Amino acid sequence: MNAINLTAYYKTIEKKTGKSPEQFKKLAELKGFVVNGDLKPGVKPMEVMNWLKADFGLGQGHGLALYHSFKKEE
Repeated sequence: MNAINLTAYYKTIEKKTGKSPEQFKKLAELKGFVVNGDLKPGVKPMEVMNWLKADFGLGQGHGLALYHSFKKEE
């Protein structure tokens, strides 16, 4: 995904849920998907997408965008 697509996804996610990617990252940490500010090794995209769909009604594209936002920037 390129930066332009991610920005569009993030805007739609925030409009739909009222939560920013940063807020979702904190929630992902509470769920055990993120540790020390980075995606926990072994966490599969589908695990995150299933959680986001069940709890927030987000689709696959939005879930995948958030999954990528959970990775520590290098």
